[in-house]
Amino acid sequence: MKALHTDKAPAAIGPYSQAIEVNGMVFASGQIPLDPATGNVVEGGIKEQTRQALTNAKAIMEAAGLSLANVVKTTVFMADMADFAAMNEVYSTFFTEPYPARSAVAIKALPKGVLVEVECIAAR
Repeated sequence: MKALHTDKAPAAIGPYSQAIEVNGMVFASGQIPLDPATGNVVEGGIKEQTRQALTNAKAIMEAAGLSLANVVKTTVFMADMADFAAMNEVYSTFFTEPYPARSAVAIKALPKGVLVEVECIAAR
């Protein structure tokens, strides 16, 4: 098992790794829309927050020597399922066919009061 880290994505804010690689698979922790340069939540709504969360996920994949094309599964957590269409509009600009498998769920609350969190699993 190998821990992965990049300064181009927010540092872990607890006892976890940005990502772990094992047996050719990369398991990235959920990414919230924090600007890695400031540590602050990006301004704007669901579109801006989805863009930043996925930009952070992309940086983690790149640190592993991969790209978002290697992602086989994502899970999208949203504070409000009414934001699904807007989230999906931005999400679709980060992935190409064949698209990763995906789950999208609404939950009661996310860290720092953000609107979205995205986790990814990738294969070499």
